[in-house]
Amino acid sequence: MKVKNIIGALGTISLAACAPETETQSDTAETLPTTLASASISDAAGANVGLASIIETGNALSLKVTLSGMPPGEKALHFHTTGACDAPDFKSAGGHLNPAEVSHGKLSDDGPHLGDFPNITIAEDGLAEISLPVAGTAQGAAKHILDADSTAIMIHAGPDDYKSDPAGAAGPRIACGVFEAS
Repeated sequence: MKVKNIIGALGTISLAACAPETETQSDTAETLPTTLASASISDAAGANVGLASIIETGNALSLKVTLSGMPPGEKALHFHTTGACDAPDFKSAGGHLNPAEVSHGKLSDDGPHLGDFPNITIAEDGLAEISLPVAGTAQGAAKHILDADSTAIMIHAGPDDYKSDPAGAAGPRIACGVFEAS
């Protein structure tokens, strides 16, 4: 009887040794998306028109934005240096987030900067759902976005021309939100 138990135990140990390794929770935690910060976006009248989230996946950041009640058409989307959104003009947000002090726009010889993003399109019903990569490494970009005075996400009335410095000739600021760390 004892021999059967020993053989059975050895068989179990043998099978366990042949089983494929499974990922531990710490191995997968680095690749699971994590929300680093989010911003409630309001228009110049103070109405909530959307939500923006900065998502970290591994060593990359992405920006997810959901909008509703916005004027339709192509719009510029930027990060601005200061986490302040005083309506109606949102000038309190300062200029574009540009820690490397390069020119504005992807068509510039010395651009783009961290605050530059591709234009977004708001549908005729005022809705948009956007997901865009954030330039740089997660750690490098996050330290500028979540600094002492935070960062604002800004939507302009018109499209960015990707070259005019400092703001891409995108027109007035029509919606703004301040990122808060999660």
